Amino acid sequence: MKKIKFRPQLFFIIVFLATFFTACNDNDDSNQTARMMVRMTDAPGDYEEVNINVQDIMIKTSTDTGEEGWVSIASDAFVPGEQNLLDLTGGVSLLLADNVVPAGELGQIRLILGEGNYFVKDGVDYPLATPSAMQSGLKLQVNQTLQAGATYEFLLDFDVSKSIVTAGTSGSFNLKPVIRVSAMATSGVIKGKIDPILEGYQVEVSVPLGDTTIAAFADETGMFQLNGVPAGTYTLTLTPDAASGKTPIVVENVMVENGEVTDVGSVAFE
Repeated sequence: MKKIKFRPQLFFIIVFLATFFTACNDNDDSNQTARMMVRMTDAPGDYEEVNINVQDIMIKTSTDTGEEGWVSIASDAFVPGEQNLLDLTGGVSLLLADNVVPAGELGQIRLILGEGNYFVKDGVDYPLATPSAMQSGLKLQVNQTLQAGATYEFLLDFDVSKSIVTAGTSGSFNLKPVIRVSAMATSGVIKGKIDPILEGYQVEVSVPLGDTTIAAFADETGMFQLNGVPAGTYTLTLTPDAASGKTPIVVENVMVENGEVTDVGSVAFE
């Protein structure tokens, strides 16, 4: 994943987010952020190809209609350009974004299209006019709260059969995208606090996940948080530095739900 890219004309956003991230906990910046993925898929239509020029994917925390506050979150792996929507059927999807974003309210997603959109039917190419999408991008209302430390996947379901319309009696065609946005939280968070703290000693907190573990260290105040934990029931282990003379603590049956924070409360070493 890459760091969020900022548009030059949105300088005030740079200042805001710089302040935001500076204020994050030095032990775990992700306490104030969430991971966000955006994928695009398509419902089949009666065409041989429907090619759209996807240039960018952006987000905005508020729902106002102004042009301020948009931030690009396109993935490093995403290459802007022509995409055949009919390749994205039958459970296939295109990853547009996979990034760390500020936690909190997510108001809108914006899909930016370029020129050169067209569809193919009976072997003939038909241009698609997309004036509004080319000028400002297609704005999709989301209104989702992103929990700090959780992972969310947004699916843009393009209904191609409803998105291509004739332009009056001219014989030309317009692209007026009909897209359904669905959001799914794909992980949750475990947090808690060591009280009293083990002054001068580190404590590793972990849960097993398949062949690996999700782990983090408690901070100087005793707070700990494990991010990106898939839904399930876990055994949480707190392992202190051996020099402390304390034995590990095991907390059984810690239940995690996607998009939720499970707080195990205060934990004390004997």
